[in-house]
Amino acid sequence: MQRLREAEHEAILSIFEDKIGSIMTGMVARVERNIVRIDFGRTTGIMLKSDQIDGEYYQVGSRIKVLIKTIERNERGAQLLVSRSSADFIKQLFMQEVPEIETGVVEIRAIAREAGRRTKIAVTSTVPGVDPVGTFVGGRGVRVQAVMNEIGEQEKIDIIPYEEDAAGFIANAMSPAEVLSVTVNEDEKRATVYVSEDQQSIAIGRAGQNVRLASRLTGYELDIEAKTPVKTEPKPRKNIEDSLMSVVEEVAE
Repeated sequence: MQRLREAEHEAILSIFEDKIGSIMTGMVARVERNIVRIDFGRTTGIMLKSDQIDGEYYQVGSRIKVLIKTIERNERGAQLLVSRSSADFIKQLFMQEVPEIETGVVEIRAIAREAGRRTKIAVTSTVPGVDPVGTFVGGRGVRVQAVMNEIGEQEKIDIIPYEEDAAGFIANAMSPAEVLSVTVNEDEKRATVYVSEDQQSIAIGRAGQNVRLASRLTGYELDIEAKTPVKTEPKPRKNIEDSLMSVVEEVAE
């Protein structure tokens, strides 16, 4: 009977192999110290502590969306692992809200996430004239708001335009900080980001979060340096009387 139950369990899990990487809705069946069990009807998924959104409360009986992460097999059997903290969860949520992704009009090029705190997502358009950031945000922000409603308002989402130029991409990734310039060392995959003194704390972010996510998003180690913007001296305006006198002198000559 034990072997029969194991075989039946394995057969049910095999159905979920085609769903790995996609989102499914389940019901919170049980909340333990480090594990939340999600009921899908025919089987139960396990959400480990590392796959939970930090600070999120799970109530037994509530329905939530989760990413089907993988099927883990070991000597004790097989179990279905699900996640809400992965970057792929954010990607799949946007794919549900932005139909232009499926048609290929816009693309997600990179995602960096600290679940429950902040996510940076780099997007681009394959069609001239289409604003990728505006497409993901949606009219009056309805698309990005739908994603935030699912993951919680406490997690902020920065949607930035992707650029092939590394310096430009890094400058965009540092949002909401305003960047003066960027110098890139391609060989070492390192870059120095120059910002004004009043923007330095914004560029670094709380506990280094902003620069850390920007680094993961772009694939470059980033150093932040404060720099005083170069002020261009305005050209002195000539006195109108001097100008008239010079004209009179030229005529007289």
